[in-house]
Amino acid sequence: MYDKVKYLPAGDSALTMEFGNEISVQINKRIRNTVTAIENNPPEGLRELIPTYRSIQVIYDPMLSDFEKMVQGLEEVMGSVGEGGEDNYRIVEIPTCYGGDYGADIEFVAKHNDLTVEEVIRIHSSTDYLLYMLGFTPGFGYLGGMSEKIATPRLEVPRTIIPAGSVGIAASQTGIYPIDSPGGWQLIGRTPIKLYDPLAEVPVLLNAGDYVRFKPISEDKYKEIQRLINENKYEVNIIHNGEVRLDVL
Repeated sequence: MYDKVKYLPAGDSALTMEFGNEISVQINKRIRNTVTAIENNPPEGLRELIPTYRSIQVIYDPMLSDFEKMVQGLEEVMGSVGEGGEDNYRIVEIPTCYGGDYGADIEFVAKHNDLTVEEVIRIHSSTDYLLYMLGFTPGFGYLGGMSEKIATPRLEVPRTIIPAGSVGIAASQTGIYPIDSPGGWQLIGRTPIKLYDPLAEVPVLLNAGDYVRFKPISEDKYKEIQRLINENKYEVNIIHNGEVRLDVL
């Protein structure tokens, strides 16, 4: 983590606030706290904030601000950024059907790591994963904290289409494909939950700073949840600051 935030120009209407040069829970926490502080007291001309692993992209209106003015405004806000934030979190439970038609590569992942399929499922579903940032496709979350015991290289030849909801592994990362898309991750399961719905009031289910908890389910349970979602009756299990709430999809 840098002692002082670096401000880097990124064209005539954006700049980058860089907080460090590594993937770190502490750096990411500082970024989330900074985003909250800026949103609560935005400098003139601010249009959008895009948090990443170790930086924030700040997009502004060049008719109302410029690099120097925006840096000055951001520096004023930075004085109010604290080190707190631990009490403001969500754990989103993602029901996942592992293996079979839903996770074609789980046996390869197991063989690569000298494990059984059951051990891969147990290890993968025993961690709450911090969502560092969103990117690649709408709603795709980059999750941190996966055990090296199940780390597996990407596919040598990426698939041209991967179904929405697919849960994959690439090296020491895991993630969920929110829409049908190409991809090279090893597929170990699938969730019926919609991570991205452009017609929903809140299109993206997960936010940077959330924790994701994978819950193994059977194929029958998968189909039941899928039916409830199609009928707008399924309730996602979300823990807000230790308190369980059910959010309807």
